[in-house]
Amino acid sequence: MSLKPWREIAKPHRDVLEGTFKQSEFAADISQVAAGIAPAEYQDAEMFFSRTFITEGMRLLLVSVAQRLAGLGGDPVIQLQTAFGGGKTHTMLAVFHLASRKVSTNKLEGIPPILDEAGIPQLPHANVAVLDGIKLSPSQPIDHDGQRVNTLWGELAWQLLGKPGYDKVAQADQDGTSPGKSVLVELLTEAAPCVVLIDELVAYIRQLEAGKQYKGGTFDSNISFIQALTEAMKLVPNAILLASLPESDLEVGGDMGQRALNSLEKYFARVESVWKPVATEEAFEIVRRRLFDTVGDTADMDSVCKAFTDFYRDNGSKLPSDTQTTHYQERLRQSYPIHPEIFDRLYEDWSTLDKFQRTRGVLQYMAIVIHRLWNSDNRDALIMPGSIPLDDSNVRNKSIHYLPQGWEPVIEKEIDGPRSEPHDIDGMDTRFGSVQAARRAARTIFLGSAPSTVDQMIRGIKIDRILLGTVQPSQTIGVYEDVLKRLRDRLHYLYSDQDRFWFDTKPNLRREMESRKVNINDREEVQPLLKERVNRIFGRNHSFAGIHVFTPSVDVPDDYGTGPRLVILPPVAAYSRADTQAVFSAAEDILRNRGEQPRQKQNRLIFFAPDQDVVSRLKDQARTYLAWKSIVSDIDNEKLNLDLFQAKQARRHTEGAEQTLLQLVRETYKWLICPVEDFVRGKPTLNWEVVSVSPAAQNLVQEIENKLYEEEWLISEWSPIHLKNMLEQWYFKEGTTEVSALKVWQDCCHYLYLPRLVNDHVLINAINQGLESEDFFGFALSKEDSKYLGFIFGRNSVITLDDSSLLIQREAAADYKERSKPAPTPDDTGGQPGTPTPPPGGEPVPGDQPLGGADTLSPASSGKKQFYGTIRLDPVKAKFDFANIVDEVVQQFTAKLGVDVSISVEIQAHSKDGFDESLQRTIKENCNVLKFSNAEFEDSE
Repeated sequence: MSLKPWREIAKPHRDVLEGTFKQSEFAADISQVAAGIAPAEYQDAEMFFSRTFITEGMRLLLVSVAQRLAGLGGDPVIQLQTAFGGGKTHTMLAVFHLASRKVSTNKLEGIPPILDEAGIPQLPHANVAVLDGIKLSPSQPIDHDGQRVNTLWGELAWQLLGKPGYDKVAQADQDGTSPGKSVLVELLTEAAPCVVLIDELVAYIRQLEAGKQYKGGTFDSNISFIQALTEAMKLVPNAILLASLPESDLEVGGDMGQRALNSLEKYFARVESVWKPVATEEAFEIVRRRLFDTVGDTADMDSVCKAFTDFYRDNGSKLPSDTQTTHYQERLRQSYPIHPEIFDRLYEDWSTLDKFQRTRGVLQYMAIVIHRLWNSDNRDALIMPGSIPLDDSNVRNKSIHYLPQGWEPVIEKEIDGPRSEPHDIDGMDTRFGSVQAARRAARTIFLGSAPSTVDQMIRGIKIDRILLGTVQPSQTIGVYEDVLKRLRDRLHYLYSDQDRFWFDTKPNLRREMESRKVNINDREEVQPLLKERVNRIFGRNHSFAGIHVFTPSVDVPDDYGTGPRLVILPPVAAYSRADTQAVFSAAEDILRNRGEQPRQKQNRLIFFAPDQDVVSRLKDQARTYLAWKSIVSDIDNEKLNLDLFQAKQARRHTEGAEQTLLQLVRETYKWLICPVEDFVRGKPTLNWEVVSVSPAAQNLVQEIENKLYEEEWLISEWSPIHLKNMLEQWYFKEGTTEVSALKVWQDCCHYLYLPRLVNDHVLINAINQGLESEDFFGFALSKEDSKYLGFIFGRNSVITLDDSSLLIQREAAADYKERSKPAPTPDDTGGQPGTPTPPPGGEPVPGDQPLGGADTLSPASSGKKQFYGTIRLDPVKAKFDFANIVDEVVQQFTAKLGVDVSISVEIQAHSKDGFDESLQRTIKENCNVLKFSNAEFEDSE
């Protein structure tokens, strides 16, 4: 929903629009009004009340004044004590115009209801005396028609009754002594109804040095006069005194000012009614009336305020809790078109500055802001903290006028303006630039934090307040949250602590960090750091024989290993789809060579490369981390003198930089690169296959393995049919029917066009599975002449790979098996024609005659029915010897029907030094796999 800009609804006063207002006009001067020479908006009672919002405090005071002047009660003495610019003089002007009655009260906006409340149908005309402590001087008398008046009491008497009044105090005026209470009662009674307005009283009395006589009297005589005057006021029912006393140290002045204030407060406290004129909420209307001719159509205003309220409620978790109340919508309406947050910051934060004059200061400041926004065609729905144009020289100068020295360069470089960092941030990212997020956030932080000081326990403005001062309905809060992080990482005068941000004229540690950062050596510092951090992201539980991070080719082993080797390429060998030359060249150098020697086991290498688009950020973050780390090191070694907060910030920045570095390492290293060879015109041609790995994977090395298995670049389980096909394609051709099983494994490690197996167990398992049937291939432990030793084809087995083991083509294995069958006998051929077939179980039929050679004995010819054999084998030659035993002995039994054969293997091993844990674990695991019935290690006796 598009909201109407404030400029299309509200309209400022002409002097604000045209910039013709004078800042001094916002400072009312009661002496000028009394003399009849003030600007019309203050001099003309009717115009004055039309532009004056009567606050609750002012209403109660005017009721009391009207009642007092009418003799109907009311307070005789009222002390106006507020902070600098709190509306004291403005309140006195309201009393002056009400009492002097130069305009009928029915023409004064807001006054008739006050008189009705006071129960006064007709307010009497009153004599008014104005004593301005800044205008009057203790050493310079004032001339009234030839009469020299020296003191406050002389001036009071002359203004109330002229020459007759002065005569009552003439002697006291000439002597500089207080006239006493009775004289003042007489004077006030004769002048009643009357009003005495004393402004800047402390400014007058603090000039009187203790023990020194002035024409205006002494310090003590003036204090005595104030005491007598306040007491006299109580005795005259239709006389009233209003006096303003300062609250800020700036107005009080030095020691004499403080002494004067202490004395005056003591005497005023006896009779006065303390009044504090302007509340923050009431300032909305005061400023609105003075700066805006109209706030426009109520329906349009309500529509904007409701949109803001709904937006705040929809995003309640991100914004201050007070925005969730119905009262906040009313605050938006009361302050429209200015956002309440501006008033809150000015009245709560800026009013703590000695030179900032609360209401007057707000008027002066906002008049300049509104004039600049109007002329720059600002289209915001409300004038918000983020709208304040600090790039304008007038606005900037007015802002820094209240602040200590040093803020101008901070604003120009870090907050607002064409050369500022926020301007660059907005220009480089369309998400930010479309809503001026960086500038609006920086302006809001400035308004909410510039008045704070180092002495404060808690500094800065919270993130929820920053969002409140920047984001408008239909905008995305996340954009402003992101830009705060960008500002925090870029600005040198911006501080942050948890959820608070603030600007300061003292640079933060970021400048120190940046200066160190540019001096960090890439080769000696950045590269070793990145190598160590990249190493960290790989766990220990994986199938690789080794993970080699930034390792030269000479240091990458050229071996068969327990698994393939993962080579992590350095940042200079980054991968990009648009430019692959650097990464493929670096990978090929390691693939083809081991130092100066050619690499043999090329199919054991897989590569992992960084992303070229992220490498520069990674290296920059590494430098940032190293810079912060060096700062912390210098703090610990007392080489850098920082306060406690800065030391804490340095450690926090170091931790944050380390976390960001780890995250960037994961984001950078994502490309898995695998070398393969395809045959083109009969020659192998190197190709590179590339796939990305998710940086979000919890276990990176496991994710890499999964990708390798998924792409079939690495094989952990191999079907016998694939092994058979490979043997047929590359080995069993041109009459070749057998191949060394070990050579097959070694070739798979050498040649990139063959499958890449995790380890030799994958090949062994495929062979074992294939030997279970006669569909794939045969196997032999060795070959002697034309005879296969340990021949296996079509039965379960557990084979091992060595120099003598052979894989045999299926047809050749079947033919050999057929040829190796023992000579037929009646038992297994069914006998001669006409001979009865043996019954099941192989028992011979009575009367059978033995068949075969002379060495064949009939069952009836021997009574021996059991065989036992024991042999001791050389452990070094056991594999070969056992194969001979199987061929020459065991197969003689298994070839006969009805012969049950059992074989037991007993293994004993002894070591005088004992077996280590690793060996014991390996032996036990192998025995379990081989299904040993018993396998134990024992202590020797």
